[in-house]
Amino acid sequence: MHIALYGATGNAGSRILTELLSRGHQVTAVVRDPAKLAAQPGLTILQGNVASAEDIAANIKGADALVSAYAPPAENTDELLPVTERFIAAVKQAGVGRFILVGGAGSLEVAPGVTLIASGHLPAAWLPIAVSHAKALDLQKASDINWTNFSPSAYFEPGVRTGKFRIAADTLIADEQHQSRISMEDYAIALVDELESPKFERARFTAGY
Repeated sequence: MHIALYGATGNAGSRILTELLSRGHQVTAVVRDPAKLAAQPGLTILQGNVASAEDIAANIKGADALVSAYAPPAENTDELLPVTERFIAAVKQAGVGRFILVGGAGSLEVAPGVTLIASGHLPAAWLPIAVSHAKALDLQKASDINWTNFSPSAYFEPGVRTGKFRIAADTLIADEQHQSRISMEDYAIALVDELESPKFERARFTAGY
């Protein structure tokens, strides 16, 4: 497959890039600073940003899917929303068949009808980005494109690639110690699995241990 990837130099995006290339996919990584990426077989590096849907469309044209691991500024997490709108518009303009967004855990349910955000258990420092991701999910749901939102577990950090994890739709996954975790390496496996064998088109899903 040919995948257009935004955020390829970030924590999650770099691991998604590694997983895609290791499986033989062709990747076009659109980055602000091409010097941050090393040339590799199967990788095309384009300089670009997320300032307009037209520019995004030009950079992703011909791809089978767009994957965004874009991270908004910490001081303005709602910048994720216009960027998501531009991605949706660009996918339509370019005729790209699928858009997968690296989402957030806050909108996952911890009890029937109760999200992690609503539960009050989410640390205050995480609330802005969690709420922004929940709004971005709503934007995807309201669109008419083939979208997928992939929410990580509550703790989403660099770690080990084990290949052993569980998948769910809208429910936060936790272990016997009530810890909700997924390494970025295993998250990347689950994302590329979904690209290769779609099970959550026009839907959200999550992965955890």
